[in-house]
Amino acid sequence: MRYFRITYTPAMNLSEILFLVLIGLGVWFWLDSLKTREIGVRAARQACQDDHLQFLDETVVGTSVRLARDDAGLLRLRRIYSFEYSDTGNDRRSGSVTLLGHEVEILHVRPHLYVIPNPHETLH
Repeated sequence: MRYFRITYTPAMNLSEILFLVLIGLGVWFWLDSLKTREIGVRAARQACQDDHLQFLDETVVGTSVRLARDDAGLLRLRRIYSFEYSDTGNDRRSGSVTLLGHEVEILHVRPHLYVIPNPHETLH
């Protein structure tokens, strides 16, 4: 007959748990930012294509991250990304896209400003 020896392993202390939680939040934020950036890039690329502009996709840069409330009062991250595009192929112009959560809120391609209507609002 074999006997197994069970040893007591102390539980993780609070600092280790906090460290793991912070690592998890960091990974979540990074992955969520990649997803949000891709949504913004698609919206900016489509707006440039609609206006016959050349979207310079290697120029997309996050410029701002803040907490904001959506129409339902829920706390979301508002991210602003700037990008560049060209109208003639020989110049660069600046644009920006603002996202609240994963929804495009404002898309700015000069001289046009696209305000994305809320599906629950009626524009007059």
